[in-house]
Amino acid sequence: MGLFDKLANMLKIKKEQINILVVGLNNSGKSTIVNHFKNPDERNSIIVPTVGFSVERFQNQGVFFTAFDMSGATRYRSLWEHHFKSCQGIVFVIDSSDRMRLVVVKDELEILLQHPDIANRRVPVLFFANKMDCSDALSSVKIAAGLGLEKIKDKPWHISSSNALTGEGLQDGVQWLVHQIRECVASSKHNGN
Repeated sequence: MGLFDKLANMLKIKKEQINILVVGLNNSGKSTIVNHFKNPDERNSIIVPTVGFSVERFQNQGVFFTAFDMSGATRYRSLWEHHFKSCQGIVFVIDSSDRMRLVVVKDELEILLQHPDIANRRVPVLFFANKMDCSDALSSVKIAAGLGLEKIKDKPWHISSSNALTGEGLQDGVQWLVHQIRECVASSKHNGN
């Protein structure tokens, strides 16, 4: 138990906990991104493709995250919807160098946004345009245009260029997500929900 945890326990401070859903097509870098945020002594040295889903926990900005890292393989994508109701934020990871499957990403995003457990909620969506270090990577602007992100009017969204291997762009994205989730929680408390 770290110093922050001990201090929080002594002062009876309630720890802020957030459930996030990490989705995207297979081989986009979801597990590598989640692994980056874990404590160095808890990180996996070898990342293997997720089968089904895995639940990972990490702390960032004084917030305790439970991340549902979902497989992006075609046969497992139907599992995503089982976690829509309990998530407070969505991290959608896109392989910026996989131009051929951008249309599949767009289809999966539309299915996600139209699901009843997401469509009627103000759930922030963070897009990581991952693998930006690849020479054939599309820019985050081109990915946003290709996915039609400007059409998302009822949810806060943000696209962040990232490199999961080096960690570049990841912290900025998560800071945005935490800020948005806190705003959504404060707004729902203010509105009496």
